[in-house]
Amino acid sequence: MSQDLVLVSHGDLAAGLKSAVEMIMGPQKHIRTVGLYECEGQVDFLTRFEDVTRNLDSFIVFADLMGGTPCNVVSRLVLEGKRITLYAGMNMPMVINFINGDAIESHQALCSAAQQMIVCINDVLAASAVDDEDEL
Repeated sequence: MSQDLVLVSHGDLAAGLKSAVEMIMGPQKHIRTVGLYECEGQVDFLTRFEDVTRNLDSFIVFADLMGGTPCNVVSRLVLEGKRITLYAGMNMPMVINFINGDAIESHQALCSAAQQMIVCINDVLAASAVDDEDEL
């Protein structure tokens, strides 16, 4: 992996997502996390984000929620001219695709791959049941 990945979120979501991904993919030394906690404000979060990213040459940021404080703080850095690529709406397939090196060459491919994993399982099961009936 040529770039580092920084996951930012409300609370422990980023750390929990990293932990869950490591259960599947093994230890990930190129993934960092920064959470925003109830007792903190934007300045506290910004300080910790800058501490985590200070020595990284190249990194991408996945945020939990567009319009949330973690995403907004990083967005301001982008607007100030910092070379940061920021995505909102992070999920496990995005992180796994990043680790595998899949789709990181294209913003559209990364978003598309993550979106394709959002499905209503009830619909999938119902379609499968119909297919099973057709085979009888």
